[in-house]
Amino acid sequence: MQRPLRLMLVAAAAAVLLGWFGSLRAEEKSVLKFCRFRSGDLVSYGVVEGDLIRRIQGTPFGHWQTTNELYELSEVKLLVPTTPSKVLATAGNYKSHLGQTKPHPYPELFFKAPSCLIAHGENVVIPPGTEDVHFEAEVVIVIGRRAKNVPVEKALDYVLGITCGNDISARDWQQNDVQWWRAKASDTFGPVGPFIVSGIDYYNLQLTMRVNGKVMQQENTKNMVHNLAQIVSFASRYITLEPGDLIFTGTPGETKPIKPGDVLEVELEGVGVLRNGVVKASK
Repeated sequence: MQRPLRLMLVAAAAAVLLGWFGSLRAEEKSVLKFCRFRSGDLVSYGVVEGDLIRRIQGTPFGHWQTTNELYELSEVKLLVPTTPSKVLATAGNYKSHLGQTKPHPYPELFFKAPSCLIAHGENVVIPPGTEDVHFEAEVVIVIGRRAKNVPVEKALDYVLGITCGNDISARDWQQNDVQWWRAKASDTFGPVGPFIVSGIDYYNLQLTMRVNGKVMQQENTKNMVHNLAQIVSFASRYITLEPGDLIFTGTPGETKPIKPGDVLEVELEGVGVLRNGVVKASK
């Protein structure tokens, strides 16, 4: 084989390989929108394709593959996106929420009970004994694989994606109780969903809170005091984070009381709208 032809063939092969690896990188960075849903007796994860859900075999937290089963979004019940072993939340993570208070030098975390989680479309129930329950629009981190002592520069490798969250908070209990267990983790105080989205720029998204259609909070995620990677890394020093665990990342601006009859909407750019009604406990 003549040398120029050999060189041409090698160059062509290299170009093919580079194109193949490039396509892999593009695929790895592509945007994916997952949901967890119920249709009849079936509970499964799926990939959202417009107004349809394509069911997957497996879960987003391990090996999975798409199937040919398609479901109308409007015909299924969207569920809490994961079944977490733990739910963490970050306090004071936007300067606009802190006011004159100095930002914490590290992420200030607390627990919410997994039992407080509700899905898109379900009602926040105001329990008896509190007169000052507030909304808090938040970005929620979804952990994708077990994380322990993760450095900041690798922390996002352990994140499956993000979803919308509403850290419902009883301010009177929060101020007067020794712990925040009922102020932040009463039943229905953790709306999350509707989707988990990966492959977008988590650090430049618009977060909006609406009550009955009126904008009450609006801020870009670039204004977080501690970003997602810093929060995950810090939490993983002390607690082993498991696939499906959730971390609320703090709320911006000012929050206000909610009341029965209100409709709460948390919209996160590139993710979707989490919508929940508000009702009063029957007894």
